Amino acid sequence: MSLAHPLDRPAWSALTTRVSPLTIRRAQGQGAAVRLDPDVGVFAAAADGSPDSRALLDALCREYPGAGLVEPEGEPIEAVLPDVPVVSRAACVQMTAEALTPGHEGDLDILTLDEADADEMLTLATLTKPGPFRRGTLRLGGFIGVRREGRLIAMAGERMKVDGFTELSGVCTHPDFRGQGLAGALSRAVVAGILARGEGAFLHAYADHAATVAFYESLGFRVRARMTYTVLA
Repeated sequence: MSLAHPLDRPAWSALTTRVSPLTIRRAQGQGAAVRLDPDVGVFAAAADGSPDSRALLDALCREYPGAGLVEPEGEPIEAVLPDVPVVSRAACVQMTAEALTPGHEGDLDILTLDEADADEMLTLATLTKPGPFRRGTLRLGGFIGVRREGRLIAMAGERMKVDGFTELSGVCTHPDFRGQGLAGALSRAVVAGILARGEGAFLHAYADHAATVAFYESLGFRVRARMTYTVLA
């Protein structure tokens, strides 16, 4: 599978370049496959649809269950899937931003999150389900949050990183504190940091979540491509 752009296959691009220190990689013959450390995340990818690559991906996903694949919609995803049961498959949109729309976020006390916050981050993500999240996801970097009443109530951070682009991810707010602009403020702060490094920002959202897509469009993101997210058993 040749790549015209690093975001065409973001998981493969990220896991074999900037995120590679956090991965498990297998290579044999003409094939290769890679999986994110299960404590950090779920993403896995094969180099291509060759028998060698499929076999390596199969082995990785059996050894480390619960993997997720992100591939372009319309591509023969089955050609690179291992012989592992599919739990679900969902249409997503990949969105990119080269600049933020104007916005005023007020005097929000934004905190940098680290290992001491890992358990609370996982609890918040488990409650709000912003996407695949593990206790070690914060190791991907760039996570910030807001605390009120002694608890973490909102956060956002970075996930996949490819040449020239970093993904905004993990955006979530506790249900008791929604409607206060926290998701927008944190998303803007993360994206501003990405843009300040001279990179473009990207993200993935479920295609049928119109409100979520509209929210990111309001920040300056535009749909680049349609993707399919496949969860394996």
